[in-house]
Amino acid sequence: MNTPSLRSALGPEISSYLDRQRALGFKYDYEASILEALDRFLSQHGHTALTANSFAAWALTLERLTPQGRRKKMQIVRRFTLYCRRSTADCFVPDPAQFPSPAAPPAPWILSSQQVLTLLEQAGQLPAPTHSPLCAAVYRMAVVLLYTTGLRRGELVRLRMGDYDRSRHTLLVQGSKFHKSRLVALSGDARRELAAYLRQRLCFPHTAQSPLLAHGRQAQQAYSGNGFGAGFRKLCRNAGVLTASGVAPRVHDLRHTYAVHVLLGCYRDDGRPQAVLPALSRAMGHVSPASTAYYLSWIDPVIEQAVARVERHIRPVLAASGGGSHD
Repeated sequence: MNTPSLRSALGPEISSYLDRQRALGFKYDYEASILEALDRFLSQHGHTALTANSFAAWALTLERLTPQGRRKKMQIVRRFTLYCRRSTADCFVPDPAQFPSPAAPPAPWILSSQQVLTLLEQAGQLPAPTHSPLCAAVYRMAVVLLYTTGLRRGELVRLRMGDYDRSRHTLLVQGSKFHKSRLVALSGDARRELAAYLRQRLCFPHTAQSPLLAHGRQAQQAYSGNGFGAGFRKLCRNAGVLTASGVAPRVHDLRHTYAVHVLLGCYRDDGRPQAVLPALSRAMGHVSPASTAYYLSWIDPVIEQAVARVERHIRPVLAASGGGSHD
């Protein structure tokens, strides 16, 4: 897919790079917009090549962004220059050490089971305005799905009516992260909640491609990720479900909560957490259990359960060997 609007000396290379990435299966729309903006800058300011000076001048146009936003765009350009270096050995490649420092990811907030119940109760009390009569039902169903399946926010809002298989009680999560699709099995509670929700949803016009979680007078519109996220945070504030710092949890915190609660249940049932991780990884759409472990590392409830299990195993051994407590 060529980009005829490219005007700088880098235009052919940018076009070739975008064609290659898209041929590999990447959408690359956002990356294309960044490289096209770079192309316009170089063309408008008479730069005949991307050099340390022209890159620095372009980077100055990003000052209004957060450090993380600037770093993300600069990295996109750097990946492009690495591609160019394959054919041009002396091609300029930006030094990532000069980029803004990466921001630490926000610490996850793990909701308790009681907090999830509080959110469900609060969702049921939401008004049903004429411009969005399914609002209360949608948010209750969303909390159920997020907590029982660990869906990502984008996966949740992209669900379609045809993605639910009533005979197998599964959801088809299509085109998620890494362009993978997967089937997610629903628990008994989630199936019952979904059946109750569908009794209301089916009262509105729909096809297999209609959004499962919908808003609008005729429930014809899908939620955007940002729109649903804002509504979720408002729901949390109204329910008094806040983090230790007093702010509303993120939608993604329910994904963390799902993973941690699955592992906690395994510990409490004396199961084998290592055996659970591969299944949990598949359910969450990860490429490997190592990705899933990110959600579980150094989270207090998990550590406490792991320590308790170790103590249960060690105590009989110490007693049998005559060992006592040590200061």
